[in-house]
Amino acid sequence: MEKLPVRTGAQFIPQLLHARHDFGSRVLDFDNQIALMAIINRTPDSFYDGGRTFALEAAVDASLQAVADGADWVDIGGAPFAPGPAIPAAEEADRIVPVIQAVREASDVVISADTFLPEVAEQAIMAGANVVNDTTGLRNRDLAAVISQTGAHVVITHSLAEPRTVLGRPNYTDVVTEVADFLVRQVELAVSLGISEDRILVDPGHDLNKNTMHSLEITRRFSEIAGLGYPTLAAVSNKDFIGETLDRPKKARDEGSLAAAVMCALGGARILRMHNVTAARSTINLIEAAMGWREPVYLRHNMGEFNQP
Repeated sequence: MEKLPVRTGAQFIPQLLHARHDFGSRVLDFDNQIALMAIINRTPDSFYDGGRTFALEAAVDASLQAVADGADWVDIGGAPFAPGPAIPAAEEADRIVPVIQAVREASDVVISADTFLPEVAEQAIMAGANVVNDTTGLRNRDLAAVISQTGAHVVITHSLAEPRTVLGRPNYTDVVTEVADFLVRQVELAVSLGISEDRILVDPGHDLNKNTMHSLEITRRFSEIAGLGYPTLAAVSNKDFIGETLDRPKKARDEGSLAAAVMCALGGARILRMHNVTAARSTINLIEAAMGWREPVYLRHNMGEFNQP
């Protein structure tokens, strides 16, 4: 009998086709945990940090600090999604491969290469990346071949246009339905091209060719994406839909980012991509404790004959 998604109170529990994912020596079981993905941008024009981790040593240090602060996963990218000149594959590889190699030598953390170029993905995987985080939604069959041949995992993300390109006003009749349909088609394509179903994750792509109302709708109806049966990533941290909703600049969107992350987690998100690792780790720990997936660190309040002041 087919397993059906269930709700426990306000929490949507997706029935995952493959809950356990093996990332080398690190195993994540998405039936009872939410993974925290830290963001490392080795770009001089990152939308959030403006190049703070562009230098190699800074990128490596930030990655390892994120691990120390509780990240399960580090996403390392060398090319922003935002419109701009194309970055040659050799230059992008030079940006991210040394970081991946250094982090892998120091930690068993899950590492993803945020790239859509097959040449970059192959070098990143050889350097120790477990995952290719593809913001084009696996439109490139050569990239699919690299992932299939290496046995890497892939995050299939929805977008209408390829990264670095200009797209006019995006139009959807029903953004959530259309995003879900796209992801189903691309998952089917991935499987047909030899990528194992237990190595596929999906991401609806908040803000990627979507306006604020679209991203808010995806946040509210996140369970419809998580209900597809694949571990689903919510990349909401410091996005423009949060800034426009709250009238906050990029450096003042932590509260909105955490609120959106919690909504997505209650809607079935199993990976949260966040800038503020320390705050996100606490947020995830509390969600997991409320779900019964982890124990509180200690129990004192109303646990004895007298309550401690």
